[in-house]
Amino acid sequence: MKHLEALNKFFNNVLMVLGAIAVLGLMVLATGNVVLRIVHIPFRGTYEIVSFLGACVIAFALGYTQQTKSNIVVDILSEKFPPALANTLDRVVHLVIMVFFGIVAWQVYVYAMKLVESHEVSETLKVIYYPFVFCVALGFTVLAFTGLVDFLKAMFREGDRI
Repeated sequence: MKHLEALNKFFNNVLMVLGAIAVLGLMVLATGNVVLRIVHIPFRGTYEIVSFLGACVIAFALGYTQQTKSNIVVDILSEKFPPALANTLDRVVHLVIMVFFGIVAWQVYVYAMKLVESHEVSETLKVIYYPFVFCVALGFTVLAFTGLVDFLKAMFREGDRI
């Protein structure tokens, strides 16, 4: 289990670094575009690149957010459940996260492969954008893997079995 947790942490940390680089690029591009608008020579296609980088940033942060439990949790009802039921629901939620986002990752990957085959490019800059779609698929894959690790941790916790 410790190896899976270490692998999960490694994947999420790598994606967080890549996400930070994407945020930095996004900020430089957006700021440069605003500054250059003052002299009436903005970057062409800024909106496209900012959108692509923003999608990567969000996708890369998903697994880390799940791993660190930094997401919003509404437990008004579930905190009143008996511990055994709460633990069972916790396991079910992790299983659903793993399966659902695994399917999402797979479908985003299928979409990216269709973009590769069709040679589709962005509208303004005519940039191939399937690499960004693959990045989104990678983010969802790591989120599904984090769900798997959380599910396995919940299944093998001592002292709270039904």
